[in-house]
Parts: sequence; C-alpha cells; structure tokens
Amino acid sequence: MAQGNQTKVSEFLLLGFSEDPELQPLIFWLFLSMYLITVFGNPLIILATISDSHLHTPMYFFLSNLSFVDIGFTSTTIPKMLWNIHTQSQVITYEACIFQMHFFTLFIGLDIFLLTVMAYDRFVAICHPLLYTVIMNPRLCALLVLMSWIISLLHSLLESLMVLQLSFCTILEIPHFFCELNQMIQLANSDTFLNNMVMYFVAVFLAGGSLFGIIYSYSKIVFCIHEISSAQGKYKAFSTCASHLSVVSLFYCTGLGVYLSSAATHSSHSSVTASVMYTVITPMLNPFIYSLRNKDLKMGLKMLFGKENIKVSIVLGLEKCL
Repeated sequence: MAQGNQTKVSEFLLLGFSEDPELQPLIFWLFLSMYLITVFGNPLIILATISDSHLHTPMYFFLSNLSFVDIGFTSTTIPKMLWNIHTQSQVITYEACIFQMHFFTLFIGLDIFLLTVMAYDRFVAICHPLLYTVIMNPRLCALLVLMSWIISLLHSLLESLMVLQLSFCTILEIPHFFCELNQMIQLANSDTFLNNMVMYFVAVFLAGGSLFGIIYSYSKIVFCIHEISSAQGKYKAFSTCASHLSVVSLFYCTGLGVYLSSAATHSSHSSVTASVMYTVITPMLNPFIYSLRNKDLKMGLKMLFGKENIKVSIVLGLEKCL
C-alpha cells in the first residue's frame, strides 16, 4: 500500500470478548474487580518489603520489582477495556494503540526476565547457601534488574518502530481486548516478513532462553534437594521456591497455551480468552501465591498494617486534642 494511505489511519476498533450487550456489565464488573485486586494487592507486597528490614533480601527485592511490573502489566490494557465498555465504544486511536502495544511488550518482557532472575536466586540460595550473600550481593541484584529493564525496553522499542513502518486499512478491527503485537502484524496490509522474523526470533531467543534458564535452575535445585538427608530439610528447601514455581507454571503454561490454541484452531476468540490468564489472572494471583505460605511476608504485612493502625490512632488523637 502507498505511503499516503498509511497516514490516513487514525483509529482502530477493539472487538473485545463479546458484542452481546447483556454480557457487557458482567465483563465490566468482573475485570474491574480483578484489576482492583491487582493494583491494591501488589503495592502491599512492595510496601511490606520496604517497611520490614527482615525482607531486605534479594528474593524480596526481585519480588517487589515483579509486583511493580505486574501493576504496569495490567494497567496497560484493562483500564482502556473498561473505559470502552463503560462508554459503549470500541475505538482506540492509532497513537494509543502503538503506545499500548509498546508498554505491553515492555512489561511482558520484564515479567519473563524477572521470573528467570528469581529462579537463579533460588538456585544459589538452595545449592550454594554458604555463598548466597556473597554471590547475590546488592550490586549484582541491582544489575540484574537494570539489565532486565534495558533489554525489555530495547526490544519493545524495536517492535514498536517496526510496526510504525507497516501500513493498515483506514478502518481496522482488532479481534482482541488490547493492541497485541501479533494481532497488529497479522492485520497489516504491507509486507510483514521482517516483523514476523524478529517477533519469532525474540520469542525463541528471549522467552525460550529464559524458560531454559528456569528449567536448568530447577533441575539443579531438585538435585540439591535430593542430596539433603533430612525430610524436614527437604521440605524447607522446597517451600522456599514453591511459590515461584507456581507463578512460573501459571505464566508460561497459559502464555504458551494462547499461541498454541490460536495456531491450532485459528480462532481469535479462544486466543483472547486464554490470554486473560497471563495478562490478568496471573498478576492478580501473585500476591496471594507469594503470601499464602510465606511466614516472613505475612509478618511483614502484619507489621505494615500495624504501623498504619498506629498512624491512624495518632491522627485521631491529635484531631480530638484540636
């Protein structure tokens, strides 16, 4: 398509889950509830980690970063979907669509890298406990998070700039509830060979490499746990990585399920439904998974709420004096 036609693109239509008016209120309140749980639950993890000195360890440092990323992950997509349902409009501008796609790609990359870094952290903690504080020093932890941000940012910038070179019809319907990279490339009118090559290369190199790193780390962890003589020692070692393993399984299984199901059935509806699992459900469940069986984090949350209650009592006391 000529370059002149590309400049005519001003807005897209996000088709969402269903066009049935009777289902819209149910979808709105369901996703609003999940979004509120996510944006209130994950900050509690961050605040508890900051306020409790016992949680100033590499594991909780990475966990607080993951919680921050999960807030951005869901905030990139859900508010726009809720707004469209509320206004009964499916419109998203071209600029907003590129913006949404860019930040979604950024945050999903960060999620993948942080989960990999957390697997390495558990490997060092279980297999090299005496060297843990030496290896996982503050400088290395900060460097790992910084590199995750840099690589994810460069990747999202590359993908966004390449999509900007594509041409689209003046009216484009996206069979999704957000502007997802794969959908954008599939619906372009111009040649997308290079875009597809880059997207699949990144998927294999970054996501596949990260998954290999996680599997390798846990294979070493299983071997180290097997070497522990006492049953109590084995249980204690495994319990420190059970939460992370649950999140990794949920994230990767649902993420792979999205693309495998869409490739097998060629159904956009099944892909949209499956993508809810890793874009909405996983970030919402993370605070529950990590705090459910984690005594240190539970104690940190209790201390956090205890401090808040003290502050409220002081404020109320001052108001009475005045």
